[in-house]
Amino acid sequence: MDRDGSAPDIFDVNPYANQPGLSPIEKEVLWEYAKLAENLKLLKQKSRNLTEQPDTALQTRLRAVESKMGLVFTLFKASVWGVINEQSVV
Repeated sequence: MDRDGSAPDIFDVNPYANQPGLSPIEKEVLWEYAKLAENLKLLKQKSRNLTEQPDTALQTRLRAVESKMGLVFTLFKASVWGVINEQSVV
């Protein structure tokens, strides 16, 4: 049993080690598949946590970039307007 009373950790103990109908290589392959499945479950859980809980530091940085981009866009429009006005005068 694990610390929380659940089954042994799949990364430490091969659950197929005592299966008499399996060859040693089959036991190892099945264990690797079990570890891969557990890693995928952990990855899914962590990605779900990331999508449910937004990164506040990233949000703050993106807000700063957004305001700078707004300023750049305004300056760009002003410069284009200036070029258009110069061409119509000439």
